[in-house]
Amino acid sequence: MSGRERPGLGELLRYVGELVEQGAEEDYRSLHPAYRPRYTPVLRALAAGAETVTEITARTRVTQGAVSQTIGLMVTDGLVERHGLPDGRKSALRLTPAGQALLGQLTPLWQSTFAAIEALEQEIGHPLLRVLEDTAEALERQGFAARLQAVRGATA
Repeated sequence: MSGRERPGLGELLRYVGELVEQGAEEDYRSLHPAYRPRYTPVLRALAAGAETVTEITARTRVTQGAVSQTIGLMVTDGLVERHGLPDGRKSALRLTPAGQALLGQLTPLWQSTFAAIEALEQEIGHPLLRVLEDTAEALERQGFAARLQAVRGATA
């Protein structure tokens, strides 16, 4: 035995996520010192027309709680502002001029990010994004806890 245990799925997913976020954060910091990679899905959803936390959550694979926390940080950083909707029921969100300027800087960066992902997929010989999307959809259909219980029931 090598002394090193085989990592589990969660451990590998966290590690790969950390490696990707660290690399992206290095790139983002050159554009905006307060930028955090977690802003990306929210910015992309706002750029695509989302106006509320509910709409952002529907357009992303981020929980409503995480979206709300991220919005709070973005408001503090001066990238997003809240405003009332005409019906008065919800508050809406919009990019500030600083947020719009940052979006203009990030759009080409996101294009190169997807090109880097394609190059990574070529290197590893697997469609990584597709595999992760398929995995997320399978776990949405049947959660991991139910899968664990099914395996335990099959071996009991």
